[in-house]
Amino acid sequence: MVSPASKPPQLPVTTPPQAFFNSSAARRIPPIQCLLTFEALARLRSVTQTAEELCVTPSAVSHRVKQLEQTLGTRLFGRADFSLTTDGSAYLAQVREGLGALQRFPGASMPTGRRRLKLAVTPTFARCILIPRLSQFTAAYPEIDLTLQVAIPLLDVVAEDADLMVRYGPGHYADVEHMEIARDVLTPLASPAFVRDYGPFDTPADLENVPLLRSPLEPWRTWLDAAGLAWPEPSEGSQFNDIGLLCDAAAAGMGVAPVRLKLGAPWLDNGALVRLFDLEVPSPHAHYLCWRTGTMDRWECAAFAEWVSKAI
Repeated sequence: MVSPASKPPQLPVTTPPQAFFNSSAARRIPPIQCLLTFEALARLRSVTQTAEELCVTPSAVSHRVKQLEQTLGTRLFGRADFSLTTDGSAYLAQVREGLGALQRFPGASMPTGRRRLKLAVTPTFARCILIPRLSQFTAAYPEIDLTLQVAIPLLDVVAEDADLMVRYGPGHYADVEHMEIARDVLTPLASPAFVRDYGPFDTPADLENVPLLRSPLEPWRTWLDAAGLAWPEPSEGSQFNDIGLLCDAAAAGMGVAPVRLKLGAPWLDNGALVRLFDLEVPSPHAHYLCWRTGTMDRWECAAFAEWVSKAI
């Protein structure tokens, strides 16, 4: 007879490993090759490049993405250019976090996986349009650290090491790839005090003999033509190479300025500037996101381009 003291110790009852992997929950975990393919395709936005990176055929890439979407029960890519759906963007962040965790071996010191993205932006566009929306991007991509640098191409003030650049102009850039991200309309603006001193402004012709502020970034010609005024482009008067300075000068009562409404919104909202007429015309120029060939191979750059095309 075995005494109680001689009985073997009782081990805690645990669930056999195979019990988990046979569960219905485990069957919902997508295959790792599907997750790797999804991440690569979202980053590269090319079936051919994804196939080359993973050493598989293009048909295998398509099959894996379809399998993943069927497992999740949702569409991950919305269009032929492989832009992500809302669900796709949210799931991509989870997949990258999960893949990063799998790369961290026990006891090993691994990098955090953070990415750095340098943006060269024009000053007023950054202050008035980009920065008020930028928290949306950092919330969606917390693993990307942004660096914003001022660039004024008109004065050859450029950020040589920037990954992405915002330029304002006609869009004919032979040295970089680019896409339009913001187009605007313009109309004359002035301070309320200026309107009291020089007004009333009932018709565009009332601008005759009134100080007109100038900027090479936004000539008067487009608006004057739409107003039916056969006047030459103003060649005298104060000139500004930055739209923010142009708006500040108009707010200080120096004259009437041709201002794009999106950029002039802060001054209009606080009452520093007011519209003189209902007539507004499309600006002949627009803001463009520009990059050197190969930049979009980095997923952080592609992610920002996708976001900014929808946010602005």
